[in-house]
Amino acid sequence: MNRNDLEKVAQSMVGHGRGILAADESSGTIKKRFDAIKLESTEEHRRSYREMLFTAPAAAESISGVILYDETIRQSCKDGTPFPVYLKKHNIIPGIKVDMGAKPLAGFPDETITEGLDGLRERLIEYYNLGARFAKWRAVIDIAEDIPSRFAIQANAHALARYAALCQEQNIVPIVEPEVLMDGAHTIERCEEVTSHVLEQTFHALAQHRVYLEGMVLKPNMVISGKKNAKRASPEQVAAATVRVLKRYVPTAVPGIAFLSGGQAPAEATLHLSLINQQPLPWSLTFSYGRALQESALAAWGGKPTNYVAGQKEFAKRARLNGLASQGKYQASLESQGA
Repeated sequence: MNRNDLEKVAQSMVGHGRGILAADESSGTIKKRFDAIKLESTEEHRRSYREMLFTAPAAAESISGVILYDETIRQSCKDGTPFPVYLKKHNIIPGIKVDMGAKPLAGFPDETITEGLDGLRERLIEYYNLGARFAKWRAVIDIAEDIPSRFAIQANAHALARYAALCQEQNIVPIVEPEVLMDGAHTIERCEEVTSHVLEQTFHALAQHRVYLEGMVLKPNMVISGKKNAKRASPEQVAAATVRVLKRYVPTAVPGIAFLSGGQAPAEATLHLSLINQQPLPWSLTFSYGRALQESALAAWGGKPTNYVAGQKEFAKRARLNGLASQGKYQASLESQGA
């Protein structure tokens, strides 16, 4: 482990006015998104779509890093330049998703454990050689009447910590992503309670595994009402609750926090991020969005070569707006302005 290198990369990932593009959708997930625009999910279509995002003019001004999928890190631009090489050349750090997805947790109905630790050390060595300098592992915590259980939270925290330690051993910065889902009908108070417990257990496990906090990035959910709740909390309540939980459970040694969007609408996720950054904070707080960055770009592109530039403009606009939000400078009126 080279602590200086880990710190340098982690700080660059959450640098002023820039955030992370999550382009690590599995083949199944991106197929669903392509189905929505009536485009067949072939390897070439997936490659072309990712190239459209990565090569969007001015994207590097707001994007510090890209989380790639196993297929994507091995692909190249149409001129033959490998994606990791292109990204690095444009001051964007290549990263890689390394977990194998959330699977049913035996003995605990409706709860999951993220798998992928077997063979992870060897895969990290390969990914480093392919150009990856950070990685991502997502734990999934659902909220319902009788869940999450204490054991499910602890099991996922333990897996996150083992993954993080293995990453740092190979000089790869771990993004630690304990996601409390917003899919249910729960209140913001219930989300705050569960998120508090999840972060507490996560950092306890990270300490036990001797993870170097200065060389990691946290990717948490915002504290938010469930999507099915009829009386959802206001953006100001979301910002206040999120900051309150982070200040209680996240050590200041962590250089930065890159929020996931978790199913929020693009403008909603941007507004929340901006309001959060209008409060005094001990860390850099930015974004690590997937759909919230890509949705409008995908729709504008529609899989048609003639719409390639339109897709790039939409992506650049959303990246720019989120870059402003990471500085607390976003205003909803900017949505109506051009890219």
